[in-house]
Amino acid sequence: MIFKIKKSIPKILYIFFILLSLNIFFFSTDKIFAKSFDIKNIDISRPFEMNFDKNQVINEGFERAFSELISLIVSSSDRNKIDNIKSNELKGMIESFSIQEEKFINEIYYVNLGVSFNKKKIYKYLEERNIFPSVPNRKKFLFIPIIIDENRKDLLIFDKNEIFKNWNINSEKTHLIQYLLPTEDLEDLSQIKKNYENIEKYDFKEVISKYNLNDSIISLIFKDKDGVRVLSRITYNDNVVIKNKFFLLKDLSDKDQVDKLIEELKLVYEDHWKKINQINTSIKLLLNIKISNKNNEVLSNFEKNLDSLDLINHFFITKFDRDYTYYQVIFNGTPSTFLKTMKEKNYNFNTQNRIWSIR
Repeated sequence: MIFKIKKSIPKILYIFFILLSLNIFFFSTDKIFAKSFDIKNIDISRPFEMNFDKNQVINEGFERAFSELISLIVSSSDRNKIDNIKSNELKGMIESFSIQEEKFINEIYYVNLGVSFNKKKIYKYLEERNIFPSVPNRKKFLFIPIIIDENRKDLLIFDKNEIFKNWNINSEKTHLIQYLLPTEDLEDLSQIKKNYENIEKYDFKEVISKYNLNDSIISLIFKDKDGVRVLSRITYNDNVVIKNKFFLLKDLSDKDQVDKLIEELKLVYEDHWKKINQINTSIKLLLNIKISNKNNEVLSNFEKNLDSLDLINHFFITKFDRDYTYYQVIFNGTPSTFLKTMKEKNYNFNTQNRIWSIR
């Protein structure tokens, strides 16, 4: 690396600048490798017997944590591509673990673990199996389930709807979607029933507008003698996706069948949400960006923002001079996706030159 020093500037300033830039470099490198998936509250218990081995308990905790992580970032259709992982391979992806609590009660050993997995190694492991992971973003949707009894020509909403009553009773730790159910409003009931004949085309705007949520899932559950057809209208960021699924369930007053339908529908919605947040790790877009050295806080915040993004595969400093620090960023996505993602963090780039700069 070559530095050209102009005589008009005191030598001490250059020494200060070089030390400052090196400090930024090492700070950046440390932050990059600190990125991890943190899985908490893994509870394990085992009888405290003669052959008790604490290492076996910890290994079981690693396996459960890995299984939970995979459920968070991999769609249900891709999970069968993951074979039983070898212990050494699993441990190689773990950055650290902590024992939050351990105790003995009635000769039973209880332990609560937290496990941190290296994101880069997890992504590589999945990429080798042709699996594209998803960013585990948690999201709240307004959820309106409506049972349509086609034999009786009737709509079942709110307290008369077993799907509505039971939807939020059980929630899985690995589910990313949180569902807000509407309140029992007679005006809403009347409005929906008024649109019975064109229910599949009805947009539910009058109902949705009462809630402070732009994103919603409307489930039209058509019941007849052959089974249940569910037409789901999923709205996210003003984009609408329609999903049509058929289930061989005939009695929606039967708790087991209701629970089964709820489980299957939640799986459909979780998979769709994962698809929206999917990372194509096979795309490795190389970007060159320069940041002004006038304000060290700007540099630090830029690195922190890069470090917080799951779509950033890697970044590092390639060089620096008196005016700029130069970064190389490897991004899992297209240039437009990068620009959109960074704009959400209040960064706008001048992309006219080979090396981009912040406007």
